[in-house]
Amino acid sequence: MRRAHRIAAITKTLVEQPHHVFAVGDFATLFDVARSTLSEDLAIIRSTFERLEMGRVETISGAVGGVRYMPYFTRKQSLEHVEAVCNRLREPERILPGGFIYTDDLISSPQILRNVGQIFATEFQKQDPEYVVTVETAGIPVALQTANALDVPLVVVRRQSRPTEGPVLTMNFLSGSARHVETMSLSRRALARNSRVLLVDDFMKAGGTLRGLSDLMGEFECSVVGKGVFIETGWPEEKLISDHLPLIYLQEVDTVAQKVVVSPADWILT
Repeated sequence: MRRAHRIAAITKTLVEQPHHVFAVGDFATLFDVARSTLSEDLAIIRSTFERLEMGRVETISGAVGGVRYMPYFTRKQSLEHVEAVCNRLREPERILPGGFIYTDDLISSPQILRNVGQIFATEFQKQDPEYVVTVETAGIPVALQTANALDVPLVVVRRQSRPTEGPVLTMNFLSGSARHVETMSLSRRALARNSRVLLVDDFMKAGGTLRGLSDLMGEFECSVVGKGVFIETGWPEEKLISDHLPLIYLQEVDTVAQKVVVSPADWILT
């Protein structure tokens, strides 16, 4: 197999399983080439990715040796992707009766979700999360893409427990927006004790759901290493959490002027 063919196959393998460590020896066996030849192939892939800002290809030293692809967006790339979503959100036809805004098509877009997941992976990979946790809402696709970009399992907290989950831990929490008590449940087998978890939600008003998830993680003796939010509203002003990372601020939905005021989060603009 020619070098160009090997590089195409190796690149596809690495990109499809980000963060996963592949043994260099396995590639050498697959393509029937020397390790030194594989090292040259990987050097070409690494330099190309760095030059085009497509992420990082890292070589891990050791007796076995390994290589992995680390998804990475520059701040400029993150801003471009988030601003593109903001432009979609500004469309007047998205405004629904009652001041709501239609977002289902954005939450279900594979391309948008891949970008959002990679942004969160870029920002939280240094915290080395072992799980991505979300609640049973429209946030599941966002959390799934984030988990995929980090190569960690996704854990979904249910609104109601299921018989197939076995023993569960159920907890009540206060919804920040509606100010009423809601319930969430999680199978006791879903998380290993003392794990590092990243919380991800698609939409946040007061932050009651994320606060409830944080409290639930405490019951599992797990550490919350980060909280990612796709869209955060500007109301209410007082939030129940503060240590979270939103991508988009939804500041106002003017049903009279048919105008949606939305912008990238401040940290992306800096």
